[in-house]
Amino acid sequence: MANSAQSNQGEQRVVLSARGLRRDFGGFTAVKSVDLDVRHACVHALIGPNGAGKTTVFNLLTKFLQPTHGTIRLLDTDITKTRPDKVARMGLVRSFQISAVFPHLSVRDNVRVALPRPNRLAHQFWQPTSALNVLNERAEQLLASVGLSKERNAIAADLSYGRKRVLEIATTLALDPKVLLLDEPMAGMGLEDVNTVSAIIRDVARDRAVLMVEHNLSVVANICHHVTVLQRGEILAEGDYATVSQDPRVREAYMGTEEA
Repeated sequence: MANSAQSNQGEQRVVLSARGLRRDFGGFTAVKSVDLDVRHACVHALIGPNGAGKTTVFNLLTKFLQPTHGTIRLLDTDITKTRPDKVARMGLVRSFQISAVFPHLSVRDNVRVALPRPNRLAHQFWQPTSALNVLNERAEQLLASVGLSKERNAIAADLSYGRKRVLEIATTLALDPKVLLLDEPMAGMGLEDVNTVSAIIRDVARDRAVLMVEHNLSVVANICHHVTVLQRGEILAEGDYATVSQDPRVREAYMGTEEA
């Protein structure tokens, strides 16, 4: 079994929390009674079999869906009824399973486009592209932080799938998130890209919270401080990876007899 990340959650404050989270779709309950605490400077994994409710929880936390019952708090502010665009501006930013970059822009311009709002330039999109040159220094810093400096002038469409996912992380970081939600960031990646993105996520979490849905259990074991396991929309187990991976209920529901 891979070694789990060292837990430091006892020292860190809760920055995103949910209590009694529930979502009904007609007569079907997709998420039921979920309590969740995501802490600053920690990587928190949300895992479970297909249909466990992971993506629904993500959509509830980021307000793409409204909970049927329960409350959500971000940085001590109740965001249960807050619009998703406002939640993003408050510092809760997510990625999606499908890479979302501007394919015909350069790598650097993808990052620059994401920068105006934090720099109060969002209302100036009518200006020439040259007006964004003031953002070059920050864009270069972000590209360096994720190892994309050499590809700064490449067209995003020409990047490999894994590098596009890295670029997506850079664009989300441009929004200066306090909590970063990553939906299956390793999906479809080869081992080299998985290792690269794992290192980036570990580094990103030094000064912000990361909540991620991930099926690669080796990644979860290596970089996550806390793991929440969902089954049929409810929390089955939680704790560090070493603890949840040895839980017989988790092995039956998710891991089967496979060695983790």
